[in-house]
Amino acid sequence: MSSTPLDKIRNFSIVAHIDHGKSTLSDRLIQETGGLTAREMTAQVLDNMDIEKERGITIKAQTVRLEYKADDGETYILNLMDTPGHVDFAYEVSRSLAACEGSILVVDASQGVEAQTLANVYSAIDNNHEIVPVLNKVDLPAAEPERVRAQIEDLIGLDASDAVLASAKTGLGIHDVLEAIVKRLPPPKGDENAPLKALLVDAWYDAYLGVVVLVRVIDGRLKAGMKIKMMQHGSTHLVDRVGVFKPKNTPVESLGPGEIGFITAQIKEVADAAVGDTLTDEKKPTATALPGFKDVQPVVFCGLFPVDAADFEDLRAAVGRLRLNDASFTYEMETSAALGFGFRCGFLGLLHLEIVQERLSREFDLDLIATAPSVVYKIHMRDGSEVELHNPADLPDVMQIETISEPWIKATIFTPDEFLGGVIKLCQDRRGAQRELSYVGNRAMVIYDLPLNEVVFDFYDRLKSISKGYASFDYEIEDYRVGDLVKMSILVNSEPVDALSMLVHRDRAEQRGRGMCEKMKELIPSHMFVIPIQAAIGGRIIARETVRALRKDVTAKCYGGDASRKRKLLDKQKAGKKRMRQFGKVEIPQEAFIAALKMDAD
Repeated sequence: MSSTPLDKIRNFSIVAHIDHGKSTLSDRLIQETGGLTAREMTAQVLDNMDIEKERGITIKAQTVRLEYKADDGETYILNLMDTPGHVDFAYEVSRSLAACEGSILVVDASQGVEAQTLANVYSAIDNNHEIVPVLNKVDLPAAEPERVRAQIEDLIGLDASDAVLASAKTGLGIHDVLEAIVKRLPPPKGDENAPLKALLVDAWYDAYLGVVVLVRVIDGRLKAGMKIKMMQHGSTHLVDRVGVFKPKNTPVESLGPGEIGFITAQIKEVADAAVGDTLTDEKKPTATALPGFKDVQPVVFCGLFPVDAADFEDLRAAVGRLRLNDASFTYEMETSAALGFGFRCGFLGLLHLEIVQERLSREFDLDLIATAPSVVYKIHMRDGSEVELHNPADLPDVMQIETISEPWIKATIFTPDEFLGGVIKLCQDRRGAQRELSYVGNRAMVIYDLPLNEVVFDFYDRLKSISKGYASFDYEIEDYRVGDLVKMSILVNSEPVDALSMLVHRDRAEQRGRGMCEKMKELIPSHMFVIPIQAAIGGRIIARETVRALRKDVTAKCYGGDASRKRKLLDKQKAGKKRMRQFGKVEIPQEAFIAALKMDAD
């Protein structure tokens, strides 16, 4: 295969807020350029997980190579990356952007600019991208392209006078989008004669091919049979296959500068192919490695335990396999008195947690219990050392702690004006501090500093219900700040339930504890003995509820006679219940755990 001249290649990604039509636009571009026949086309071609199709969200960034014959008669190679829009998968976006020179910014012509639109477009600007705005869904009756054009100019500072008007659903304006890509996005730079330098963009495990590595070649040429070296990892591998996705994987002879494709090289573990690493020729290496990406840090942790302890080995195998395709998911083994053996897992956010849980139960048929999500706290000890705490149950002795710091985020919220009061109250209730408030048309943009601990529970759900689904939310972690945090334990029948212990701010501890006890009272079924449910900070009980006992009427067979006969039977029952309560085990149903963890819904 002869190499494609650099000026005929365009590498671009599509960025947008959730549901603004990125994946549908990708479908139309694939169809228009003849990447797939009409019979092979399905909706959301690049969303290849069932869960992506059902929820209508993109989780993994996907790549496809298209050949387009432009109006000027030249044939161009377009490498398209469809990226996720949700804040939890922002790392997928940043990786894709690093492999491209330009971005298409898709904005819904009826909804306008949203929080994630801003976050993703700023990532693209950070990567020095040329940006082509596309106003999608212009066929809708509610579409207001002129208003949205003005919004893009006011909020982002991009010139939107020549934004392309399109409807990915009907196919309107798709040709204009392709022409804009060819004319307005810059070609890649690179030197074919320099030593090989390629960026490792992504890696995943394929049951037939083993580890598949997605690469963007910067300089040099990558061919099958070459011996390559991973500069960061230090390992060497023999390339046995080179190909591109069209969207079906198609083998090619080689990849030159500016091209994006995949290789397989008998790599055993996905962990050996670190995302952001630089590939080079072992015999003739390049002098400097590429900057790569910053490591992705999990921000939310929770324990996953099998409902049936016998399934532990299956869970171990399942998390191991899931880790192969999701570099941002981390796990380590842990044990719990209430729940047995399981894993402490790290996620990028609550949606990521939910997706991983759903994939484990679907793809591996596992029944799981998840503990309360918690964030990473930094504990400064009196002896000067610093400890990272992932699980509130492992909090060191309070007497040895100097201070506890918690992560704070900068949250950007867009909301229609009429819901602003409710949104501000929600942020204030969650210990938020307002930074700024500005207006774009009839929509307000508020920026708040919030503790991540208050956001991981159900902030997003509450925000959506307050604003009837119209508010959009994006956040980035800012820093750690010292807070007055205490560990709250929940005791059921005087036994601590470690899965429900959490770190809370002292001012909110009583309210949180009372809510938790009331919730647990409704959820724990009555036993033959009284069950006290208590919330405690250290040795101090701050809230209590009681689940009343089931009673058998032991005096039913007494009729008439002396009252002392009844008394004797009741005392005997009382002594039996007392003994029962000492040795009885309270069964807490799994629903009780899950419901108790979705606390703040009131």
